[in-house]
Amino acid sequence: MPESLYLGMHHVSLLVDDLQRALDFYCAVLGMETADRPELVFDGAWLEVGDGQQIHLLVLPNPCAGAIRPEHGGRDQHAAFRVADIDVLTERLEHAGVAYTRSRSGRQALFCRDPDGNALEFIGVG
Repeated sequence: MPESLYLGMHHVSLLVDDLQRALDFYCAVLGMETADRPELVFDGAWLEVGDGQQIHLLVLPNPCAGAIRPEHGGRDQHAAFRVADIDVLTERLEHAGVAYTRSRSGRQALFCRDPDGNALEFIGVG
């Protein structure tokens, strides 16, 4: 089999309305850290999620605003992240009052939404 052309994911961009609210969620609740961001014509922030991978929060109009989303994020477009300890993340979400659902496949994974309704999956690898 030929060697893969792809080396990994560099970043996922998510649209947000309120940057501070988004940063409070991603940094204070999920424990992510901000990264350097170039000067751009719109507001936003870059977040480190391990191994040179990032989330780019973009404060831009959301073309899907008002769309009806499935309750379970696994049935919606979503970004998925590996986490070292799913139980630690579960405690963080519960402490912050963030609703989540467990994976329906039986995997050690859960789904939640950020304050702007973006669906996120977290897969325990530990």
